[in-house]
Amino acid sequence: MFERFTQGARAAVTGAVTHAERIGADSVTEEHLLLSLLDRTGSRSSFALAALGLVDHRGSVEAQLAEARRRGGLTKADTEALAGIGIDVTEIVARVEGAHGAGALAGDRGNRRWWSGHRPFAAGAKGILVKSLRIALGRGDRFIGEEHLLLALTACSGVVADVLADHGATYTTVERALYGDEGRGQAEAV
Repeated sequence: MFERFTQGARAAVTGAVTHAERIGADSVTEEHLLLSLLDRTGSRSSFALAALGLVDHRGSVEAQLAEARRRGGLTKADTEALAGIGIDVTEIVARVEGAHGAGALAGDRGNRRWWSGHRPFAAGAKGILVKSLRIALGRGDRFIGEEHLLLALTACSGVVADVLADHGATYTTVERALYGDEGRGQAEAV
């Protein structure tokens, strides 16, 4: 699959690894892929992210991602579902952090070193890479570019897709920013 990645997509994946290493994460996640795409310039995906205002609201995006990490990676839907059965996630997080310290549910232990020196990709990040291939194939593209990674981040449910949607970047709006109206719906069924 990686032989189909464009130079820009490879740089985005490498950038995600760099983000994970910088914060001492145990693995590369979807969040790191998004942050790496936000770092990129001069590409189709960077144009779409700028057109949708995410570049200007990067601080807000990072704050929402940090809050989700603090909740142990629960999405808004997860939090609302738990609230529906009487479980207050905010209260649970406060109690856990009171007993074990701030960020106890974040999952990154930071003190674990991999003997090989490399960070593995978490299941969700691997899923994004696979979904980007499916999106590329669905569009009839013979390559996987940064734009396919961005579309995959919006298409796979989870915290990153929630944060993107909160900032107006859904699959439909990203696809419109990337391809205009003529490219809509080509890979939605993928």
